[in-house]
Amino acid sequence: MEENFREYRTGQGVPEKGQYICQSGKRAILNKDEDFPACPVTGDETTWKRHDHE
Repeated sequence: MEENFREYRTGQGVPEKGQYICQSGKRAILNKDEDFPACPVTGDETTWKRHDHE
């Protein structure tokens, strides 16, 4: 579905629980209603995409 291609920025609310990947390629499992974190590599703001594919 198109939602899987949407990008989310650091500080935005997570729309649904799942695995997300940041611009640096690091994956994180985030829960609904958490805020998207800063990049785990750089510590800076980043964008996240849904990544539930193995």
